[in-house]
Amino acid sequence: MTDNRLIAALLGHQPDTARFLVTADGTEMSYGALRDRVARTTGHLRAAGVAAGDRVLCQIAKSPDGLVLYLATVAAGAVFVPLNTGYTGSEIDYFLGDADPALLILDSSTQDARAVAEARGVRVATPAELTAQGPKAEAVARGPDDLAAILYTSGTTGRSKGAMLTHDNLLSNAEALTELWRFTKDDTLLHALPIFHTHGLFVATNIVLMAGADMIFLPGFDIDALARHMPVCTAMMGVPTFYTRMLSDPRFTREALAHMRLFVSGSAPLLAEAHAEFEARTGHAILERYGMTETNMITSNPYDGDRRAGTVGHPLPGVEIRISAPDDQGIGVVEVKGPNVTPGYWQNAEKTAESFTADGWFITGDLGQVSDDGYLTIVGREKDLVISGGFNIYPKEVEVEIDALPGVVESAVYGLPDPDMGEIVAAAVVLEPGAVLEEAGIVAALSDKLARFKIPRRVRLLPELPRNTMGKVQKAQLRSEG
Repeated sequence: MTDNRLIAALLGHQPDTARFLVTADGTEMSYGALRDRVARTTGHLRAAGVAAGDRVLCQIAKSPDGLVLYLATVAAGAVFVPLNTGYTGSEIDYFLGDADPALLILDSSTQDARAVAEARGVRVATPAELTAQGPKAEAVARGPDDLAAILYTSGTTGRSKGAMLTHDNLLSNAEALTELWRFTKDDTLLHALPIFHTHGLFVATNIVLMAGADMIFLPGFDIDALARHMPVCTAMMGVPTFYTRMLSDPRFTREALAHMRLFVSGSAPLLAEAHAEFEARTGHAILERYGMTETNMITSNPYDGDRRAGTVGHPLPGVEIRISAPDDQGIGVVEVKGPNVTPGYWQNAEKTAESFTADGWFITGDLGQVSDDGYLTIVGREKDLVISGGFNIYPKEVEVEIDALPGVVESAVYGLPDPDMGEIVAAAVVLEPGAVLEEAGIVAALSDKLARFKIPRRVRLLPELPRNTMGKVQKAQLRSEG
């Protein structure tokens, strides 16, 4: 057993007086204050009975408390499980049953889940209770292979699966990206991402901590807030939607962004056209990278050199990729190996076994090809994942809820291209004879079943779904028809 190297690397080297973040209303937190709050929150977690290896679920609105709770959970030796704030009570019930947590953290915006937790006998706490004044506790020693987090990602069977991330998974990725993207204590990151998934929590926050940098910590994406705060920043990380909306706003000119050092895009494919337009407008070539919940970041376009539009660059140091069973164009399934890769899925040995090759490579399910000079291009997805605004939506999860509605025979959910969101969720629905259900009624019926980002933006009522001779629904045809 070693010391808690992850916490030491993230919190052990910055001057107390250095600024860690400032919120949209001007409230600042120094690194000294962050360490103090993390130590006190670690003490509260220990006093609440949270032990090493326990899962701590957290569903709260984006705030500095969320970062304190993440760091304190890891410092306590427990496993942090952030949950999308859009998840409904029924969805939270599944996570409670699967993760078997010692604690669920809710704030005033997520109290709908309290009754579900109480019915299961799960203790509930608020951020205010856990960050209040109290005795401090030291970080618990953990090894590199101990779990630091579980991030739930949707499965094609309609049930979410928990990707386990170890201390070394997070530490190795933060170290590689901090160096690769040249982050230093002189950087100020514009942080407008959610902190319940990899991009906003582990990529953005861990890099800032590792570099001893600071950030403007916004509650979410707002174009006016971006324009207001960007003049004091040096870098921004975003999803493609951020950049398409910036391109539609005349304030983001070459002159206005001349002071910026780096723009990073991820979580969904960035259109080559958007990449070219952004560079022509601002003089900045967006640095696109590629990763997954299960692997953290895998590849990145170079900091120095050609940030090639439509590609996701080269493997990170220490990470390997290969293309499985490539066709005559070199296209095949991307597989990855390295210290960034999950050991598997929480309490799901079958899915874990399915996701790794016999020789230990993780199967991403993405189709890609590698150029002669080593740039990876993602050309499609092996499964019908929809990525809308950076969020992953698996069609089966939505189809199960639509099919359960009275009057519905069956449905097919798929993605449609959208210049703003990347993709939107669409559904083709077949009704029983005589059923009078309409698009608005279907959408309304799903509102308390699914997170808002999963609800179809377009619903088509069809007499039957298109199928091939084997009976498989032809989603490509549905996509072509809109």
